[in-house]
Amino acid sequence: MTEQTLIILKPDTVQRGLVGEIIQRIEKTTLKIVAMKMVYASKEQAGTHYADDKEWLISVGEKTLKSAEKKGIKLSRTALEQGQWVRQMLMEYITMSPSVVMVIEGHNAVAKIRMLCGGTSPQEASPGTIRGDYAIDSYMLADASDRPVQNLIHASGTVEEAKREIKIWFNENEIHTFKRVDEDLIYRKG
Repeated sequence: MTEQTLIILKPDTVQRGLVGEIIQRIEKTTLKIVAMKMVYASKEQAGTHYADDKEWLISVGEKTLKSAEKKGIKLSRTALEQGQWVRQMLMEYITMSPSVVMVIEGHNAVAKIRMLCGGTSPQEASPGTIRGDYAIDSYMLADASDRPVQNLIHASGTVEEAKREIKIWFNENEIHTFKRVDEDLIYRKG
């Protein structure tokens, strides 16, 4: 019934002083924070998080190439090369300054957090979402600056992805078990 997901409040969130605001939004959803710390991601952590997985790299590369094509831009890289470039930029971004990483737990946590975050593209994120309300970047600006889009927050896409990512950022003894005072109301039977 309950599941865990990983959130990374990226360097732009920390630099802009939005950590408390975002934590408040998460806690209001009845999900609970079972682990949290500020980290300066190492290159090894970044490289493991943004896995050097050929299938993922090609998928990311294809999305980027299709997006560029819609804008009338022809990129010379293959999908794999574009994916590798995106991965490198993401690794540089996540290691540029501290981030806050959290494990969030609760019913349907992955989907709830993804909905709360809003679309990956800040310009297309709905009002009322974290990215829709606070992200100020765009893919156009990021492309012109030759860097990844700064969209404030990472949230695991699936339960399986969350399990893999949590192990990158947390040891088992850093994840806590406790009961929120409203859990009896939320999870009561009958």
